Amino acid sequence: MTALFSISRRATGVFQALPGDFPPRDVQDLMAWPFFSLAKSPRFVPIDLTMGEVSIRVEASHERGMATIWDADILIWAASQIIEARDTGLRTSPFMTATPREILTFIGRGTGARDYDRLRAGLARLQATTVRTTLRRQGGYLQAFSWLNQWKERHAAANGHAGRVEITLPEWFYAGLLEDSLVLRIDPAYFRLTGGVERWLYRLVRKHAGQQRRGWRFAFTHLHAKSATLSGFSRFTAELHDLVMRQSLPGYQLAIETGAKNGDLLVFRPRGLSTGSGGRCVKHHVPLDVSHHMPSIGMTACHQSQKGPIKIAGSTGYGNLNLESNYKESNGTDVEVPRNGGKTVGRTS
Repeated sequence: MTALFSISRRATGVFQALPGDFPPRDVQDLMAWPFFSLAKSPRFVPIDLTMGEVSIRVEASHERGMATIWDADILIWAASQIIEARDTGLRTSPFMTATPREILTFIGRGTGARDYDRLRAGLARLQATTVRTTLRRQGGYLQAFSWLNQWKERHAAANGHAGRVEITLPEWFYAGLLEDSLVLRIDPAYFRLTGGVERWLYRLVRKHAGQQRRGWRFAFTHLHAKSATLSGFSRFTAELHDLVMRQSLPGYQLAIETGAKNGDLLVFRPRGLSTGSGGRCVKHHVPLDVSHHMPSIGMTACHQSQKGPIKIAGSTGYGNLNLESNYKESNGTDVEVPRNGGKTVGRTS
């Protein structure tokens, strides 16, 4: 477990953003658990999920709404900066400063006036969104924080563009960056993904599948619970089918396995990865009598052409994959069935 600690600005100083192009990094906890809104319209309904000893509640500002998965790009930029500096032997700090252009360029955005305004709005939502979670702590110990302790602009130019932006990362997030096992490289093409579910699914797939050649799989019902989306189950499954048809996730091939007693499964495996290792390998074969029950959802098989996604007709040809991955993390940590049935507070039917 990662130990939290008191961080002194005087002791660590201010970390100035590094120049250059280097791989983006993401934090596994943020990839595996629902911490952000997947909608482009403001979300005010809290995320409330409990699985085993892990509980997560994310609450939005009544004025600004919840931080979105696009706002999380700023945290990916911060994580990438700190890991790059650490790996090159530089001192890091949760107190960071950069020009807006440096942030926007790294996360694949434009640098016009609207982009600067959207960056400010994202920073404001990150600061205003509050998180309470027992993740990374034993014994159900609860931690509360915002994604940014504070942010401010300095030396505003005449055209309205900030000369520099200063942000302060929360201790929970910064401590996770100092643990090698909690950080993964992601494909730079991630920033070009436009859909909220699409972005969320890439992060989940990247975290669980890694470079395991035989892939990984999840039941649709479990994915719906873990996404914390406010979309109903039918719309969510339609989005998954669309993603399988489009094959838009960089580095991974998606497929749908139908006809299983546990309902439809989303199967994914690496294909042309541009990222590093995704954690240690797992056992791919599990007993056929896996006891975890997930109701069938009766979806239609997804068909393929020669150039399209994998053809699915009852079996993917992947063998008896790790169906129990529905309740496990890729690092082998057991995750129990949600005590609340995986339902998110406020979710529409």
